[in-house]
Amino acid sequence: MMKTSQLGLLFAAALLVAPLTAPLPTQAATRIEIVINDKPITSYDLSQRVKLIQLTTPYKGSAAKKRAKEELIDEALKLQEAKRIGVRINDKQVDDAFATIAKRVKLSPSQFKQALGQNGVNSKTLKDRLRAEIAWSDVVMQRFRATVRINESDVIAAMQGSGKADSDNSAVEYDLQRVIFVIPENASSSFKRKRQNEVDKLRSRFTSCKDGLRIASGLKEVVVKPIGKRLETDLPPQLREQLSKISVGRLLPPEKEKNSISMLAVCGKRTIQSDAAAREEIEGELRNKQGQQLSRRYLHDLRANAVIEER
Repeated sequence: MMKTSQLGLLFAAALLVAPLTAPLPTQAATRIEIVINDKPITSYDLSQRVKLIQLTTPYKGSAAKKRAKEELIDEALKLQEAKRIGVRINDKQVDDAFATIAKRVKLSPSQFKQALGQNGVNSKTLKDRLRAEIAWSDVVMQRFRATVRINESDVIAAMQGSGKADSDNSAVEYDLQRVIFVIPENASSSFKRKRQNEVDKLRSRFTSCKDGLRIASGLKEVVVKPIGKRLETDLPPQLREQLSKISVGRLLPPEKEKNSISMLAVCGKRTIQSDAAAREEIEGELRNKQGQQLSRRYLHDLRANAVIEER
């Protein structure tokens, strides 16, 4: 399965060296080349995929055509299976993936579309590939979410094999407290505005946990809830990024919920020796490897049960 990051690198090289050809021809009369469970693949589909492969890989001529056929058959099966189990991919997901590749080759989506067209490739050809890959990723996740299991012994063995078990690993540990401003369920708009003003005022006055938490505890209908020490590797990426940019003794931006406004107070921050980051990386690699194996087996079974007719 080719990821958008891999595609981005391929396009970066290909678009820099590929000559600009004549403008993309209009779709001419086509014939059906392959039928996969009643899904037709036309000569136009095939020729477009061949051009995309030749633009982004070393494959040329008959090798590119063979690879194009395999890709189109696999993608048809992936999309059929996605439809069968109820996976739906919207256009925005595909457009976002397309924009990600464009960004990696330092082009806007419209410029990227134009560059593909100048090389004889309709942008829809790439978007069709992206749609199938995004859908398949969701299909595999749904099918094997409860199946993929990584044992602690496997993680330890992989760490020792990679040398990461003996490397100098460190992680940031945060000491966190949550300050919660309670808002009654039927509170008026004016009360909510007043509460927001109180939140803003506390945040501006909060320069240390010792004094700031004492002030917060003295406010009406405000709860201070200790969270304790947390390693950065145990935190969501967005929160981890926010914490990395804030000083000790300050409050993170407020989070609005249905009946409250809350803020995290950073009351401590230190770097400690830990193999948590290395473990997380190794476990992710093992999980990805196992997922790829299951994905290949899944697709192999779909192919074995499919009716594929080449004309």
